[in-house]
Amino acid sequence: MSQIRHALSVKRADDFAAWYQEVISAADMAEESGVRGCMVIKPWGYGLWERIQRLLDDRIKATGHDNAYFPLLIPLRNFEREAEHVDGFAKEMAVVTHHRLIAGPNGGLIPDPDAKLEEPLVIRPTSETIIGDAMARWVQSWRDLPLKLNQWANVMRWEMRTRMFLRTSEFLWQEGHTAHETADEAREHTLRMLEVYRACAEEDLALPVIAGEKPENERFPGAVETWSIEAMMQDGKALQAGTSHYLGTNFSQASGIKFQDRDGGQQLAHTTSWGVSTRMIGGVIMVHGDDDGLKVPPAIAPWQVVIVPMLREDDGDAALLAYCEGLRAKLAASDALREPVRVYLDSKPGKAAAKRWDWVRKGAPIIVEVGGRDMEGGKVSMLRRDRLWNTDNGKPAFEYPQLDEAASAIPGILESMQASLLADAAAVRDGRIDRTVTDLAGIEAHFAEGVKNPGWLEVQWSKPTGAALEKVVEQLKALKLTLRNVPADAAPADGACVFTGETAQERVLVARAY
Repeated sequence: MSQIRHALSVKRADDFAAWYQEVISAADMAEESGVRGCMVIKPWGYGLWERIQRLLDDRIKATGHDNAYFPLLIPLRNFEREAEHVDGFAKEMAVVTHHRLIAGPNGGLIPDPDAKLEEPLVIRPTSETIIGDAMARWVQSWRDLPLKLNQWANVMRWEMRTRMFLRTSEFLWQEGHTAHETADEAREHTLRMLEVYRACAEEDLALPVIAGEKPENERFPGAVETWSIEAMMQDGKALQAGTSHYLGTNFSQASGIKFQDRDGGQQLAHTTSWGVSTRMIGGVIMVHGDDDGLKVPPAIAPWQVVIVPMLREDDGDAALLAYCEGLRAKLAASDALREPVRVYLDSKPGKAAAKRWDWVRKGAPIIVEVGGRDMEGGKVSMLRRDRLWNTDNGKPAFEYPQLDEAASAIPGILESMQASLLADAAAVRDGRIDRTVTDLAGIEAHFAEGVKNPGWLEVQWSKPTGAALEKVVEQLKALKLTLRNVPADAAPADGACVFTGETAQERVLVARAY
């Protein structure tokens, strides 16, 4: 049984972009919808999102937030109140202008001229403005603060170049919004939620990330500070996996979020916003996938263990299914983990080998096959997705434990698999961050055409602003590079800025990015 027979048709090393698209298709995660930039998320892909959502929602609620929901359609005037914010999203806004269709003169349907809206409505690209309206009503006194809200929703941003999960016109996300009494409290909360994202990415998705503040040119439109977590994909590019923004009083001023302070005066609230989206699934694919398909960290796997009975459609099938059901029940009842093992008995018609490779491509962490001989010997045939192949003979690396032994061992295997996926990805990332480049020529050489998988640079810079920053951004743009963030745990600057030659103030990550 050769590796080539079951591998994807495209290898990561040959065409990473095509490999990524094939993984999504082969794992049956999503498909095009017929509307440019909008996708149908199929059950396995949506199951990953449900797990991410559940785990992150628990973390968010643990910080004192309540979930709420706000409208999809937002009056255009809301955006016009905050000039910098609307300028940042203007090119991506989808706008509703009519509320009825009629038959056209040449057939088909056209907007009814008599049904034009008095005011255009923007399909939600983000919710700061409409949530700000609600906060202005709900916040009257310092006693109403802090106000901590979270929303799970879809948003629309009319992207020019789309790629499933990574950059789509419509995507699913979580967006948190808070109002605070003081700037210090709001800034502290901005960083607290950044830490929530870091913990979720690393502990739940096994995505090693670097947390830090975004440079001025990369801030969220209208924000005072933007912080991010950045993850490195296997092709060396960066993925912004989550952001947290301190908005100061900019949005409070626009929306009128005022409160009576402790001395009886009127103050503007300090607000924050923060969000992650379904692009996290794209990150999981590109960090953990291999040439056989997806590899799902156990914490977010819809099914952590899949049991595949080798059915023959004869009188022996009932006994075999009962044997498999016994293993399923033992695993589901196990209390070795924080929650029951998610285990699925795949008793659908079909050859066991074909179903095995379907689950391999989906990335199910553990696949257990059970045939008649296994049952007679009280055993199972177990395949780990993270150790798929036997390097000695090129065959699937099956293990053959006793049934009770497998039921006892699997929870521990899932835990170790989760930890090893994170450790392996972190080791790859750390080996691809170069901190030795000291000038622009070095940056150009590092990312020169023909250099394979150059990874990232961490360079010293003088934190330029205004025209000086614009010059740096243009220099990097010519190389298809961007400034990612200033790592919170970076070593102190101790030299000259690679861009300006002036005394460096901090270190910043430079990379190609999605």
